Amino acid sequence: MPTTPFSPLGADLLSTLVFLPAVGALVLLFVPDGARKTIQGIGLLFSGATFAVSVLALLRFNPDLVGSEAFRSLMVDRPWIPRFGIRYLLAVDGLSLSLVLLTTLLTLSVLLVACGQKIDRFKGYVAAFLVLETGMLGSLVALDMILFYVFWEVMLIPMYFIIGIWGGKRRIYATMKFVLFTLAGSLLMFVAILFAANVNAQATGIQTFSLLDWVPAALGGAWGLTPRSEALLFWAFALAFLVKVPLWPLHTWLPDAHVEAPTGGSVILAGVLLKLGTYGLLRFALPLFPNATARYTPFIAVLALIGIVYGAWVAAAQKDMKKLVAYSSVSHLALVVLGIFAVNATAVSGAVVQMVGHGLTTGLLFMLVGVLYDRRHTREMADYGGVASQVPVTTTLFLIATLGSIGLPGLNGFVGEFLILGGVFKVSVLWCAVAATGMVLSAIYLLTLVQKVFWGPSTVAANRGLTDMNGWELAGALPLIAFVVILGVYPAPLLNLVKNSVESIVQVARVRMLP
Repeated sequence: MPTTPFSPLGADLLSTLVFLPAVGALVLLFVPDGARKTIQGIGLLFSGATFAVSVLALLRFNPDLVGSEAFRSLMVDRPWIPRFGIRYLLAVDGLSLSLVLLTTLLTLSVLLVACGQKIDRFKGYVAAFLVLETGMLGSLVALDMILFYVFWEVMLIPMYFIIGIWGGKRRIYATMKFVLFTLAGSLLMFVAILFAANVNAQATGIQTFSLLDWVPAALGGAWGLTPRSEALLFWAFALAFLVKVPLWPLHTWLPDAHVEAPTGGSVILAGVLLKLGTYGLLRFALPLFPNATARYTPFIAVLALIGIVYGAWVAAAQKDMKKLVAYSSVSHLALVVLGIFAVNATAVSGAVVQMVGHGLTTGLLFMLVGVLYDRRHTREMADYGGVASQVPVTTTLFLIATLGSIGLPGLNGFVGEFLILGGVFKVSVLWCAVAATGMVLSAIYLLTLVQKVFWGPSTVAANRGLTDMNGWELAGALPLIAFVVILGVYPAPLLNLVKNSVESIVQVARVRMLP
Protein backbone atom coordinates (compact mmCIF):
# COMPACT_ATOMS: atom_id res chain seq x y z
CA MET A 1 0.00 0.00 0.00
CA PRO A 2 1.54 3.32 -0.97
CA THR A 3 2.39 5.86 1.66
CA THR A 4 0.23 8.96 1.43
CA PRO A 5 2.23 12.19 1.29
CA PHE A 6 1.70 14.82 3.97
CA SER A 7 -0.95 17.38 3.16
CA PRO A 8 -2.56 19.49 5.89
CA LEU A 9 -5.81 19.76 3.91
CA GLY A 10 -5.58 16.33 2.29
CA ALA A 11 -4.81 12.96 3.82
CA ASP A 12 -3.66 14.35 7.16
CA LEU A 13 -7.04 15.96 7.57
CA LEU A 14 -7.87 12.77 9.45
CA SER A 15 -4.94 13.19 11.83
CA THR A 16 -6.12 16.72 12.54
CA LEU A 17 -9.65 15.44 13.08
CA VAL A 18 -8.58 12.77 15.56
CA PHE A 19 -6.04 14.67 17.65
CA LEU A 20 -7.42 18.20 17.66
CA PRO A 21 -9.66 17.52 20.71
CA ALA A 22 -6.70 16.02 22.60
CA VAL A 23 -4.70 19.17 21.87
CA GLY A 24 -7.55 21.14 23.44
CA ALA A 25 -7.36 18.95 26.54
CA LEU A 26 -3.61 19.64 26.77
CA VAL A 27 -4.19 23.39 26.48
CA LEU A 28 -6.59 23.17 29.42
CA LEU A 29 -3.74 21.96 31.63
CA PHE A 30 -2.33 25.49 31.59
CA VAL A 31 -5.62 27.20 32.46
CA PRO A 32 -6.46 27.99 36.12
CA ASP A 33 -9.34 25.93 37.52
CA GLY A 34 -11.40 29.00 38.35
CA ALA A 35 -11.23 30.57 34.88
CA ARG A 36 -14.58 29.16 33.78
CA LYS A 37 -15.09 31.46 30.79
CA THR A 38 -11.65 30.62 29.44
CA ILE A 39 -12.33 26.90 29.93
CA GLN A 40 -15.64 27.28 28.13
CA GLY A 41 -13.99 29.09 25.27
CA ILE A 42 -11.26 26.47 24.85
CA GLY A 43 -13.73 23.59 25.01
CA LEU A 44 -16.05 25.14 22.45
CA LEU A 45 -13.20 26.28 20.22
CA PHE A 46 -11.63 22.83 19.92
CA SER A 47 -14.88 20.85 19.75
CA GLY A 48 -16.28 23.35 17.25
CA ALA A 49 -13.11 23.21 15.16
CA THR A 50 -13.24 19.41 15.21
CA PHE A 51 -16.82 19.51 13.95
CA ALA A 52 -15.73 21.91 11.19
CA VAL A 53 -12.91 19.52 10.20
CA SER A 54 -15.40 16.63 10.04
CA VAL A 55 -17.59 18.69 7.70
CA LEU A 56 -14.53 19.46 5.58
CA ALA A 57 -13.77 15.74 5.46
CA LEU A 58 -17.32 15.15 4.22
CA LEU A 59 -16.84 17.73 1.47
CA ARG A 60 -13.55 16.15 0.38
CA PHE A 61 -14.87 12.59 0.49
CA ASN A 62 -15.79 10.90 -2.80
CA PRO A 63 -18.93 8.79 -2.17
CA ASP A 64 -18.82 7.27 -5.66
CA LEU A 65 -15.79 5.07 -4.93
CA VAL A 66 -16.57 1.45 -4.07
CA GLY A 67 -14.90 -1.33 -2.11
CA SER A 68 -11.48 -0.65 -0.68
CA GLU A 69 -11.08 2.27 -3.08
CA ALA A 70 -13.61 4.22 -1.01
CA PHE A 71 -11.03 4.55 1.76
CA ARG A 72 -8.43 6.12 -0.51
CA SER A 73 -10.09 9.50 -0.99
CA LEU A 74 -8.97 10.31 2.56
CA MET A 75 -6.19 8.11 3.90
CA VAL A 76 -3.08 8.36 6.05
CA ASP A 77 -0.73 5.37 5.83
CA ARG A 78 2.70 5.49 7.48
CA PRO A 79 4.90 3.03 9.37
CA TRP A 80 4.31 3.11 13.12
CA ILE A 81 5.98 -0.03 14.54
CA PRO A 82 7.44 -1.51 11.35
CA ARG A 83 9.14 -4.41 13.12
CA PHE A 84 5.73 -5.95 13.77
CA GLY A 85 4.00 -4.66 10.66
CA ILE A 86 1.92 -2.14 12.62
CA ARG A 87 1.03 0.99 10.69
CA TYR A 88 -0.47 4.38 11.39
CA LEU A 89 -3.40 3.77 9.04
CA LEU A 90 -6.39 6.10 9.10
CA ALA A 91 -9.15 6.15 6.48
CA VAL A 92 -12.88 6.68 6.14
CA ASP A 93 -15.70 5.43 3.98
CA GLY A 94 -19.34 6.49 4.01
CA LEU A 95 -20.16 4.33 7.04
CA SER A 96 -17.43 5.66 9.30
CA LEU A 97 -17.82 9.24 8.05
CA SER A 98 -21.51 9.33 8.98
CA LEU A 99 -20.63 8.32 12.54
CA VAL A 100 -17.70 10.77 12.64
CA LEU A 101 -20.12 13.60 11.91
CA LEU A 102 -22.50 12.35 14.60
CA THR A 103 -19.63 12.17 17.12
CA THR A 104 -18.33 15.67 16.51
CA LEU A 105 -21.83 17.17 16.55
CA LEU A 106 -22.83 15.47 19.81
CA THR A 107 -19.58 16.39 21.55
CA LEU A 108 -20.01 20.05 20.61
CA SER A 109 -23.65 19.94 21.79
CA VAL A 110 -22.68 18.36 25.12
CA LEU A 111 -20.11 21.06 25.83
CA LEU A 112 -22.57 23.81 24.85
CA VAL A 113 -25.11 22.44 27.33
CA ALA A 114 -22.42 22.09 30.01
CA CYS A 115 -21.65 25.80 29.71
CA GLY A 116 -25.17 26.57 30.92
CA GLN A 117 -25.11 24.27 33.95
CA LYS A 118 -23.34 24.23 37.30
CA ILE A 119 -20.65 21.55 37.14
CA ASP A 120 -17.94 21.08 39.73
CA ARG A 121 -14.35 20.63 38.53
CA PHE A 122 -15.41 22.08 35.22
CA LYS A 123 -11.95 22.03 33.66
CA GLY A 124 -11.55 18.32 34.19
CA TYR A 125 -15.07 17.72 32.87
CA VAL A 126 -14.36 19.52 29.60
CA ALA A 127 -10.93 17.92 29.23
CA ALA A 128 -12.38 14.44 29.76
CA PHE A 129 -14.88 14.93 26.94
CA LEU A 130 -12.19 16.20 24.59
CA VAL A 131 -9.98 13.17 25.26
CA LEU A 132 -13.03 10.92 24.86
CA GLU A 133 -13.72 12.53 21.50
CA THR A 134 -10.22 11.66 20.32
CA GLY A 135 -10.74 8.04 21.37
CA MET A 136 -14.10 7.80 19.61
CA LEU A 137 -12.90 9.40 16.39
CA GLY A 138 -9.76 7.29 16.35
CA SER A 139 -11.82 4.12 16.71
CA LEU A 140 -13.95 5.16 13.74
CA VAL A 141 -11.10 5.96 11.34
CA ALA A 142 -8.34 3.48 12.34
CA LEU A 143 -7.93 0.57 9.92
CA ASP A 144 -4.81 -0.93 11.47
CA MET A 145 -6.17 -3.37 14.05
CA ILE A 146 -3.61 -2.53 16.74
CA LEU A 147 -4.18 1.19 16.27
CA PHE A 148 -7.94 0.57 16.43
CA TYR A 149 -7.51 -1.37 19.66
CA VAL A 150 -5.47 1.45 21.20
CA PHE A 151 -8.19 4.02 20.45
CA TRP A 152 -10.86 1.55 21.58
CA GLU A 153 -9.21 1.29 24.99
CA VAL A 154 -8.49 5.03 25.19
CA MET A 155 -12.26 5.60 25.23
CA LEU A 156 -12.54 3.73 28.52
CA ILE A 157 -10.30 6.08 30.48
CA PRO A 158 -12.18 9.40 30.16
CA MET A 159 -15.59 7.70 30.45
CA TYR A 160 -14.38 6.02 33.64
CA PHE A 161 -13.64 9.44 35.12
CA ILE A 162 -16.78 11.08 33.70
CA ILE A 163 -19.01 8.58 35.47
CA GLY A 164 -16.76 8.06 38.50
CA ILE A 165 -16.25 11.75 39.34
CA TRP A 166 -19.35 13.53 38.04
CA GLY A 167 -21.85 10.68 38.40
CA GLY A 168 -24.55 9.93 40.96
CA LYS A 169 -24.51 8.20 44.33
CA ARG A 170 -23.74 4.73 42.94
CA ARG A 171 -21.21 6.04 40.43
CA ILE A 172 -18.32 3.82 41.55
CA TYR A 173 -20.39 0.65 41.20
CA ALA A 174 -21.67 1.76 37.79
CA THR A 175 -18.20 2.75 36.61
CA MET A 176 -16.58 -0.52 37.63
CA LYS A 177 -19.37 -2.52 36.01
CA PHE A 178 -19.05 -0.57 32.78
CA VAL A 179 -15.26 -0.94 32.68
CA LEU A 180 -15.21 -4.65 33.58
CA PHE A 181 -17.84 -5.60 30.99
CA THR A 182 -16.16 -3.57 28.26
CA LEU A 183 -12.64 -4.64 29.17
CA ALA A 184 -13.55 -8.33 29.21
CA GLY A 185 -14.87 -8.08 25.67
CA SER A 186 -11.90 -6.00 24.55
CA LEU A 187 -9.36 -8.53 25.81
CA LEU A 188 -11.08 -11.31 23.87
CA MET A 189 -10.85 -9.14 20.76
CA PHE A 190 -7.17 -8.39 21.36
CA VAL A 191 -6.33 -12.10 21.55
CA ALA A 192 -8.29 -12.65 18.34
CA ILE A 193 -6.43 -9.79 16.63
CA LEU A 194 -3.08 -11.39 17.46
CA PHE A 195 -4.26 -14.83 16.34
CA ALA A 196 -5.69 -13.48 13.06
CA ALA A 197 -2.46 -11.60 12.35
CA ASN A 198 -0.50 -14.81 12.85
CA VAL A 199 -2.85 -16.73 10.55
CA ASN A 200 -2.51 -14.04 7.90
CA ALA A 201 1.29 -13.99 8.20
CA GLN A 202 1.51 -17.76 7.77
CA ALA A 203 -0.86 -17.71 4.80
CA THR A 204 0.52 -14.71 2.91
CA GLY A 205 4.05 -14.32 4.28
CA ILE A 206 3.29 -10.69 5.20
CA GLN A 207 3.17 -9.41 8.77
CA THR A 208 0.37 -6.87 8.77
CA PHE A 209 -2.52 -5.70 10.93
CA SER A 210 -4.23 -3.74 8.16
CA LEU A 211 -7.90 -4.54 7.65
CA LEU A 212 -7.45 -3.66 3.97
CA ASP A 213 -5.02 -6.60 3.72
CA TRP A 214 -6.93 -8.97 5.97
CA VAL A 215 -10.30 -8.90 4.23
CA PRO A 216 -9.05 -9.89 0.74
CA ALA A 217 -6.85 -12.62 2.24
CA ALA A 218 -9.69 -14.01 4.36
CA LEU A 219 -12.20 -13.96 1.52
CA GLY A 220 -9.73 -15.32 -1.01
CA GLY A 221 -9.27 -18.46 1.06
CA ALA A 222 -5.65 -17.68 1.96
CA TRP A 223 -6.40 -17.93 5.68
CA GLY A 224 -7.71 -21.48 5.33
CA LEU A 225 -9.50 -21.36 8.68
CA THR A 226 -11.35 -24.42 9.89
CA PRO A 227 -15.01 -23.82 10.81
CA ARG A 228 -14.07 -24.14 14.49
CA SER A 229 -11.25 -21.58 14.25
CA GLU A 230 -13.38 -19.13 12.30
CA ALA A 231 -16.19 -19.50 14.83
CA LEU A 232 -13.85 -18.78 17.74
CA LEU A 233 -12.42 -15.71 16.02
CA PHE A 234 -15.88 -14.48 15.06
CA TRP A 235 -17.19 -14.74 18.62
CA ALA A 236 -14.09 -13.09 20.07
CA PHE A 237 -14.76 -10.06 17.88
CA ALA A 238 -18.55 -10.22 18.08
CA LEU A 239 -18.69 -10.42 21.88
CA ALA A 240 -16.51 -7.33 22.23
CA PHE A 241 -18.93 -5.41 20.03
CA LEU A 242 -22.15 -6.95 21.36
CA VAL A 243 -21.14 -5.98 24.90
CA LYS A 244 -20.72 -2.42 23.67
CA VAL A 245 -24.12 -2.36 21.90
CA PRO A 246 -25.22 -3.88 24.40
CA LEU A 247 -27.29 -6.85 23.22
CA TRP A 248 -29.39 -8.88 25.65
CA PRO A 249 -28.21 -10.60 27.90
CA LEU A 250 -24.98 -8.54 27.89
CA HIS A 251 -26.89 -5.34 28.62
CA THR A 252 -26.90 -5.24 32.42
CA TRP A 253 -24.15 -2.64 32.71
CA LEU A 254 -26.03 -0.08 30.61
CA PRO A 255 -28.92 1.05 32.87
CA ASP A 256 -26.55 1.53 35.81
CA ALA A 257 -24.06 3.49 33.71
CA HIS A 258 -26.77 5.73 32.25
CA VAL A 259 -28.52 6.42 35.55
CA GLU A 260 -25.31 7.30 37.38
CA ALA A 261 -23.57 9.18 34.54
CA PRO A 262 -23.85 12.96 34.33
CA THR A 263 -26.00 14.34 31.52
CA GLY A 264 -23.14 14.72 29.05
CA GLY A 265 -21.90 11.21 29.80
CA SER A 266 -25.32 9.72 29.09
CA VAL A 267 -25.62 11.67 25.83
CA ILE A 268 -22.27 10.44 24.51
CA LEU A 269 -22.75 6.93 25.87
CA ALA A 270 -26.09 6.53 24.09
CA GLY A 271 -25.27 8.68 21.09
CA VAL A 272 -21.84 7.36 20.15
CA LEU A 273 -20.33 4.64 22.33
CA LEU A 274 -23.17 2.18 21.77
CA LYS A 275 -22.92 2.79 18.02
CA LEU A 276 -19.28 1.77 18.08
CA GLY A 277 -20.50 -1.73 18.91
CA THR A 278 -22.72 -1.94 15.83
CA TYR A 279 -20.00 -0.22 13.78
CA GLY A 280 -17.52 -2.89 14.87
CA LEU A 281 -19.86 -5.66 13.73
CA LEU A 282 -20.18 -4.07 10.29
CA ARG A 283 -16.55 -3.11 9.89
CA PHE A 284 -14.78 -6.18 11.31
CA ALA A 285 -16.86 -9.18 12.37
CA LEU A 286 -19.01 -9.63 9.26
CA PRO A 287 -16.41 -9.01 6.50
CA LEU A 288 -13.66 -11.08 8.12
CA PHE A 289 -15.77 -14.11 9.04
CA PRO A 290 -18.64 -14.51 6.54
CA ASN A 291 -19.13 -18.23 7.14
CA ALA A 292 -19.43 -17.79 10.88
CA THR A 293 -21.76 -14.86 10.25
CA ALA A 294 -24.04 -17.10 8.18
CA ARG A 295 -23.83 -19.91 10.73
CA TYR A 296 -24.71 -17.82 13.76
CA THR A 297 -27.12 -15.31 12.23
CA PRO A 298 -30.24 -17.17 13.50
CA PHE A 299 -28.85 -17.30 17.04
CA ILE A 300 -27.93 -13.61 17.14
CA ALA A 301 -31.24 -12.70 15.52
CA VAL A 302 -33.10 -14.49 18.32
CA LEU A 303 -31.07 -12.57 20.93
CA ALA A 304 -31.87 -9.34 19.09
CA LEU A 305 -35.58 -10.12 18.99
CA ILE A 306 -35.57 -10.88 22.71
CA GLY A 307 -33.71 -7.62 23.30
CA ILE A 308 -36.22 -5.62 21.27
CA VAL A 309 -39.22 -6.86 23.26
CA TYR A 310 -37.46 -7.17 26.62
CA GLY A 311 -35.94 -3.67 26.46
CA ALA A 312 -39.30 -2.14 25.51
CA TRP A 313 -41.22 -4.11 28.15
CA VAL A 314 -38.82 -3.19 30.96
CA ALA A 315 -38.72 0.45 29.82
CA ALA A 316 -42.50 0.58 30.14
CA ALA A 317 -42.21 -0.43 33.81
CA GLN A 318 -39.77 2.32 34.79
CA LYS A 319 -40.61 5.31 36.95
CA ASP A 320 -37.19 6.98 36.56
CA MET A 321 -37.04 8.94 33.29
CA LYS A 322 -33.37 8.24 32.71
CA LYS A 323 -33.72 4.51 33.31
CA LEU A 324 -36.67 4.42 30.92
CA VAL A 325 -34.63 6.02 28.14
CA ALA A 326 -31.72 3.67 28.94
CA TYR A 327 -33.86 0.56 28.48
CA SER A 328 -35.30 2.06 25.32
CA SER A 329 -31.74 2.03 23.97
CA VAL A 330 -31.50 -1.71 24.67
CA SER A 331 -34.60 -2.18 22.52
CA HIS A 332 -33.65 0.20 19.71
CA LEU A 333 -30.06 -1.04 19.39
CA ALA A 334 -31.29 -4.64 19.32
CA LEU A 335 -33.33 -3.62 16.27
CA VAL A 336 -30.13 -2.29 14.68
CA VAL A 337 -28.37 -5.60 15.36
CA LEU A 338 -31.29 -7.46 13.77
CA GLY A 339 -30.98 -5.24 10.70
CA ILE A 340 -27.25 -5.90 10.47
CA PHE A 341 -27.66 -9.69 10.63
CA ALA A 342 -30.40 -9.66 8.03
CA VAL A 343 -27.39 -9.10 5.72
CA ASN A 344 -29.17 -7.38 2.87
CA ALA A 345 -28.69 -3.85 1.58
CA THR A 346 -32.11 -2.61 2.66
CA ALA A 347 -31.84 -3.76 6.27
CA VAL A 348 -28.20 -2.75 6.69
CA SER A 349 -28.86 0.69 5.21
CA GLY A 350 -31.70 1.04 7.68
CA ALA A 351 -29.42 -0.07 10.50
CA VAL A 352 -26.89 2.64 9.66
CA VAL A 353 -29.60 5.31 9.38
CA GLN A 354 -31.04 4.12 12.67
CA MET A 355 -27.60 4.30 14.30
CA VAL A 356 -27.34 7.97 13.37
CA GLY A 357 -30.99 8.67 14.15
CA HIS A 358 -30.88 6.97 17.54
CA GLY A 359 -27.79 8.99 18.41
CA LEU A 360 -29.71 12.20 17.74
CA THR A 361 -33.04 11.38 19.40
CA THR A 362 -31.79 9.45 22.42
CA GLY A 363 -28.99 11.95 22.93
CA LEU A 364 -31.66 14.64 22.94
CA LEU A 365 -33.85 12.76 25.39
CA PHE A 366 -30.98 12.32 27.85
CA MET A 367 -30.02 15.96 27.38
CA LEU A 368 -33.53 17.20 28.11
CA VAL A 369 -33.97 14.88 31.09
CA GLY A 370 -30.74 16.42 32.33
CA VAL A 371 -32.19 19.91 31.88
CA LEU A 372 -35.13 19.00 34.12
CA TYR A 373 -32.89 17.25 36.65
CA ASP A 374 -30.59 20.27 36.83
CA ARG A 375 -33.54 22.30 38.09
CA ARG A 376 -35.45 19.81 40.25
CA HIS A 377 -32.76 17.23 41.17
CA THR A 378 -35.14 14.36 40.61
CA ARG A 379 -35.82 12.06 37.66
CA GLU A 380 -38.95 10.40 39.04
CA MET A 381 -41.94 10.97 36.77
CA ALA A 382 -44.19 11.22 39.80
CA ASP A 383 -42.30 14.34 40.92
CA TYR A 384 -43.39 16.22 37.82
CA GLY A 385 -46.71 16.64 36.08
CA GLY A 386 -48.24 19.52 34.19
CA VAL A 387 -44.92 21.33 33.70
CA ALA A 388 -45.57 22.14 30.03
CA SER A 389 -46.84 25.59 30.94
CA GLN A 390 -43.68 26.33 32.95
CA VAL A 391 -41.18 24.98 30.41
CA PRO A 392 -42.80 25.27 26.93
CA VAL A 393 -39.49 25.17 25.02
CA THR A 394 -38.25 22.07 26.84
CA THR A 395 -41.65 20.45 26.32
CA THR A 396 -41.62 21.15 22.58
CA LEU A 397 -38.13 19.77 22.07
CA PHE A 398 -38.84 16.74 24.25
CA LEU A 399 -41.95 15.96 22.24
CA ILE A 400 -40.09 16.23 18.91
CA ALA A 401 -37.33 13.94 20.20
CA THR A 402 -39.94 11.47 21.47
CA LEU A 403 -41.82 11.40 18.18
CA GLY A 404 -38.55 10.95 16.33
CA SER A 405 -37.61 8.06 18.62
CA ILE A 406 -40.90 6.21 18.10
CA GLY A 407 -40.65 6.56 14.32
CA LEU A 408 -43.24 9.17 13.39
CA PRO A 409 -43.20 9.69 9.59
CA GLY A 410 -41.42 12.92 8.76
CA LEU A 411 -38.85 12.49 11.54
CA ASN A 412 -35.60 10.55 11.47
CA GLY A 413 -36.65 7.40 13.33
CA PHE A 414 -39.21 6.42 10.71
CA VAL A 415 -36.64 6.06 7.91
CA GLY A 416 -34.35 3.69 9.77
CA GLU A 417 -37.13 1.55 11.23
CA PHE A 418 -38.97 1.30 7.90
CA LEU A 419 -35.84 0.14 6.06
CA ILE A 420 -34.86 -2.33 8.78
CA LEU A 421 -38.31 -3.91 8.92
CA GLY A 422 -38.47 -3.99 5.12
CA GLY A 423 -35.11 -5.74 4.90
CA VAL A 424 -35.89 -8.15 7.74
CA PHE A 425 -39.23 -9.01 6.08
CA LYS A 426 -37.25 -10.39 3.12
CA VAL A 427 -35.54 -12.81 5.50
CA SER A 428 -38.33 -13.77 7.89
CA VAL A 429 -41.91 -12.57 8.27
CA LEU A 430 -41.86 -13.80 11.88
CA TRP A 431 -38.75 -11.77 12.73
CA CYS A 432 -40.37 -8.70 11.19
CA ALA A 433 -43.59 -9.19 13.18
CA VAL A 434 -41.78 -9.58 16.51
CA ALA A 435 -39.56 -6.56 15.81
CA ALA A 436 -42.63 -4.49 14.97
CA THR A 437 -44.13 -5.20 18.40
CA GLY A 438 -41.13 -3.50 19.93
CA MET A 439 -41.87 -0.41 17.89
CA VAL A 440 -45.46 -0.38 19.14
CA LEU A 441 -44.31 -0.73 22.74
CA SER A 442 -41.83 2.13 22.30
CA ALA A 443 -44.68 4.44 21.33
CA ILE A 444 -46.60 3.38 24.45
CA TYR A 445 -43.86 3.95 27.03
CA LEU A 446 -42.40 7.12 25.53
CA LEU A 447 -45.75 8.84 25.05
CA THR A 448 -46.70 7.79 28.58
CA LEU A 449 -43.50 9.46 29.80
CA VAL A 450 -44.39 12.69 27.99
CA GLN A 451 -47.96 12.62 29.28
CA LYS A 452 -46.99 12.07 32.92
CA VAL A 453 -44.19 14.62 33.02
CA PHE A 454 -45.52 17.46 30.92
CA TRP A 455 -49.30 17.14 30.87
CA GLY A 456 -50.14 15.09 33.92
CA PRO A 457 -51.89 16.53 36.99
CA SER A 458 -49.95 19.49 38.45
CA THR A 459 -49.81 18.58 42.15
CA VAL A 460 -46.19 19.35 43.14
CA ALA A 461 -45.67 22.90 44.37
CA ALA A 462 -41.94 22.84 43.59
CA ASN A 463 -42.69 22.62 39.87
CA ARG A 464 -44.40 26.01 39.78
CA GLY A 465 -41.08 27.84 39.82
CA LEU A 466 -39.48 25.63 37.18
CA THR A 467 -37.41 27.61 34.67
CA ASP A 468 -37.09 26.80 30.98
CA MET A 469 -33.93 26.05 29.00
CA ASN A 470 -31.28 28.75 29.02
CA GLY A 471 -29.40 29.97 25.96
CA TRP A 472 -26.51 27.53 26.27
CA GLU A 473 -28.80 24.52 26.63
CA LEU A 474 -30.91 25.66 23.70
CA ALA A 475 -27.79 26.13 21.57
CA GLY A 476 -26.78 22.54 22.30
CA ALA A 477 -30.20 21.05 21.58
CA LEU A 478 -31.37 22.95 18.48
CA PRO A 479 -28.80 21.51 16.02
CA LEU A 480 -29.85 17.99 17.04
CA ILE A 481 -33.52 18.87 16.60
CA ALA A 482 -32.72 20.30 13.17
CA PHE A 483 -31.12 17.03 12.02
CA VAL A 484 -33.97 14.97 13.49
CA VAL A 485 -36.31 16.85 11.13
CA ILE A 486 -33.94 17.06 8.15
CA LEU A 487 -33.15 13.33 8.14
CA GLY A 488 -36.85 12.54 8.44
CA VAL A 489 -37.89 14.78 5.56
CA TYR A 490 -34.88 14.29 3.30
CA PRO A 491 -32.72 11.24 4.19
CA ALA A 492 -31.29 10.91 0.67
CA PRO A 493 -27.89 12.55 1.45
CA LEU A 494 -27.22 10.12 4.31
CA LEU A 495 -28.42 7.12 2.32
CA ASN A 496 -26.26 8.15 -0.64
CA LEU A 497 -23.26 8.65 1.65
CA VAL A 498 -23.45 5.11 3.05
CA LYS A 499 -24.82 3.33 -0.04
CA ASN A 500 -21.55 2.00 -1.47
CA SER A 501 -20.15 1.11 1.95
CA VAL A 502 -23.27 -0.86 2.81
CA GLU A 503 -23.30 -2.68 -0.52
CA SER A 504 -19.62 -3.61 -0.14
CA ILE A 505 -20.15 -4.92 3.39
CA VAL A 506 -23.20 -6.94 2.36
CA GLN A 507 -21.45 -8.34 -0.69
CA VAL A 508 -18.43 -9.41 1.35
CA ALA A 509 -20.46 -10.75 4.28
CA ARG A 510 -22.61 -12.92 2.01
CA VAL A 511 -19.61 -14.73 0.52
CA ARG A 512 -19.57 -18.40 1.49
CA MET A 513 -16.05 -19.80 1.50
CA LEU A 514 -17.15 -23.19 2.76
CA PRO A 515 -20.01 -25.36 1.49
